[in-house]
Amino acid sequence: MTLPRPRRMPRLPAPILPTFKGKLHDPRTATSIGRWLGGAIAVCFVTGVTSHYLQHPPDWLANVLPSRPTWGYRLTQGLHVASGIAAIPLLFAKLWTVYPRLFVWPALRSVRHALERLSVAVLVAAAVFQLFTGLLNIVQWYPWPFSFVPVHFAVAWLLLGALVLHVAVKYPEIRAHWSRRSPGTLELPAADGPDRRSLLTGIAAAVGAVTLTTVGQSLTPLKRFDLLAPRHPDHGPQGLPVNRTAAAAGLAAVSTAHWRLTVVGRDSYRLTLDELAAMPQHTVTLPIACVEGWSKSAQWTGVRVQDLLERAGARPDAAVRVVSLERRGTYRVMEMGSGYTRDPLTLLALRLNGQVLSLDHGFPARIIAPNRPGVLQTKWVTRMEVL
Repeated sequence: MTLPRPRRMPRLPAPILPTFKGKLHDPRTATSIGRWLGGAIAVCFVTGVTSHYLQHPPDWLANVLPSRPTWGYRLTQGLHVASGIAAIPLLFAKLWTVYPRLFVWPALRSVRHALERLSVAVLVAAAVFQLFTGLLNIVQWYPWPFSFVPVHFAVAWLLLGALVLHVAVKYPEIRAHWSRRSPGTLELPAADGPDRRSLLTGIAAAVGAVTLTTVGQSLTPLKRFDLLAPRHPDHGPQGLPVNRTAAAAGLAAVSTAHWRLTVVGRDSYRLTLDELAAMPQHTVTLPIACVEGWSKSAQWTGVRVQDLLERAGARPDAAVRVVSLERRGTYRVMEMGSGYTRDPLTLLALRLNGQVLSLDHGFPARIIAPNRPGVLQTKWVTRMEVL
């Protein structure tokens, strides 16, 4: 008896994949752009972590954070924002170079290939998320329901891990195409070399253009080219930008007749504005450096914080908690470690560039300290507590 032949299952036709006639979707181009992008992300990560721990130091770090160099935070945060902005055109260029690989068939050739694609998906998603949420942060627009700072910090570590894994997996291919004389590069069509160099020159020009037109917000010698940045270092009350206005903080006015500075310590006391102004005044030149990437130096006049704390009977290594009059805001209460409180440049400032502080700049008194994020230079100070 003849058994019937098993019926063959119909094969699905292979998908019709797009064809890519453009050149330079090759490993050499991807490697060249990738090392630029990797460098920008590395600088952005290191400076971002530095900024995070200056803003939110753990207990063991709070009293050892250095107050010098005075321009330290200005440098690191300026580099953070500049490298993040520069990474955006680099990321677009990198994705353009490698996107044809999304259409390779079969899509998943093995378990290892599936894991590799998953890691690339995490890498791309994390990079896009970090760069574009960071870009929106510098213009202070938050169209999302989560808190920016902790999420941005967490995803930065995810991005770093995905990047390290990607480099480890792709290392043989990267090494083979690292330079013009690498073995893999020599196997590519020599005729593509001039086009590749032209592409890389164009990408470098784009990075240079976005950097030149934004970095002036912190590198003030280039402020005349500050066309695309959300802040100009000369625009604002008393010639200094303001991120958080008095109106945003819920302050319409401050009555000097009723305002008092309360300093709480072993020998607590209260001062009127006139009494505070009668104390020895000191003038320092320090930058305001904000997390959004802008910064500018200014002349500040006021009373040294160490003098105020000593009068309250504080130890030389005491920290301080500072409370603002503002009615709402994440940073209305700020703590400052002993590295800042004992620095003679740290002031409770009453004047800016020789003029009484405007309300938007923190009238009647604000903190100004060296090497410190602008969000921690508390305005509208009303209370200081020795810790």
